[in-house]
Amino acid sequence: MESILGYAVVAIKVLALFGAAIFVHEFGHYWVARRCKMVVLEFAIGFGPKIFSWMVDGVAWSLRWIPAGGFVKLPQMVTSEAIEGKSDGSVPPAEPWKRICVAFAGPAMNVAFALTIALFLYFFGVPVLQNDAVIGRVTAESPEGQVGIQAKDRIVAINGQKVKSWQDVGIEVLTARSNIIQVTFDRSGTSLTVPLPTKTSETLGGMKYLDLEPLERPVIGAVEPTMPAGKVGLKSGDQFVSFDGVHVINQDHLIELVRKGEGRSCEVVIERDQQRLTYQITPIYDSVNKRGRIGISFAAGHYVLQRPGPTPMQQFNEVFSLLGKTVTALWYSSETGVKASDMSGPVGILGSLAVEVRTDFRRALKFMVLLNLNLAILNLLPLPVLDGGHILMALYELITRRRVSLRIQEVATTVFALALISFMLYVSFFDVTKRLPIFKALLSQESVVDPSRSSGTPSSNTVPASAPTQ
Repeated sequence: MESILGYAVVAIKVLALFGAAIFVHEFGHYWVARRCKMVVLEFAIGFGPKIFSWMVDGVAWSLRWIPAGGFVKLPQMVTSEAIEGKSDGSVPPAEPWKRICVAFAGPAMNVAFALTIALFLYFFGVPVLQNDAVIGRVTAESPEGQVGIQAKDRIVAINGQKVKSWQDVGIEVLTARSNIIQVTFDRSGTSLTVPLPTKTSETLGGMKYLDLEPLERPVIGAVEPTMPAGKVGLKSGDQFVSFDGVHVINQDHLIELVRKGEGRSCEVVIERDQQRLTYQITPIYDSVNKRGRIGISFAAGHYVLQRPGPTPMQQFNEVFSLLGKTVTALWYSSETGVKASDMSGPVGILGSLAVEVRTDFRRALKFMVLLNLNLAILNLLPLPVLDGGHILMALYELITRRRVSLRIQEVATTVFALALISFMLYVSFFDVTKRLPIFKALLSQESVVDPSRSSGTPSSNTVPASAPTQ
């Protein structure tokens, strides 16, 4: 019951945040249209059938069942009957400059909203995942070991692009235009660049990755009170340093050490609040997992609070860089392997936002910066159904003094609206079939946020694809 209530709270927060991004966009259209004395018939959040509606100053406000966008019904601008329903054709179109102002106001509001959130995160901080790109165990017979890679080597560049974290590494590998990656390592000040082949993961939807094991300090997400870990006093947030006299390299290594220590007292050293503590713990056999366990689950990741956070310019540049890499990867799809089906629709966006909400609300706000900027850029594309299409047609009218046929505009807008809806359904299908299990696994994990200021000390905790217990 408690778990169901927790997921319900997450769902409410996600819908509120996503709805806020839609609301500010549509409110931009609405506010400027009213200032321009244009006719406004309806303000809707969502598409499809209405959940409920109400009237304010002659405008029908409504909340609808499909949380994939929204609209302001303006009969003096070209509308799409596929989305907004049949429009009143008796109202003459507005002047071109008014249509441009109204169309531009939506994306402008999203940028302003993103800037407001970015400023908040700069002053109040944002949790940053500690997952420096440091290599864990490397076997001599592996392709990586044969080219000279060693444990504790740090990855500093992928195909000449600087990286700091495993997230950076993953993005550069995924968007690379080759299955052979030039990886630059740093070893005690000495640089080494080697070519490494990529592998593909069915778990990640066939995406490319490097077969390199991270060096990480496992973090406890939750402790079972009746199991050995709970009885000796281990707590959520504790980081494993060693177990049974062996330095712990990562989660898999700890699981193996615990399995070998089943039935005997083992010394475990953990780090808590920058202090090292030593306990004696005896792993017991778990008949369900069929191995020795101490009764913990690993955290999804270990975060430290960076305060001040990244500047708004840094946050915006991060979004633009990621967007540029995504577009390039899609353009060279045959070389990168990235396809349209790898993009996220409303389901994927809501899933990603839910994971961030579950981790920390400030992480969700950081995702909102990305979401709002992407909404602004997407809506400025010069397609008839989008704001950019309205701007393009109004500019054509201003320059040529000729109006594009209303019939042509209506047909083009409706065709592109149906195409957009079809594309959203297409990517949502892959969100459900390919990525929903990953979101479920991430949502089942507990993350630990250290409230202290980020010191920049190297650490290597990554987000696993599942939520193992130990």
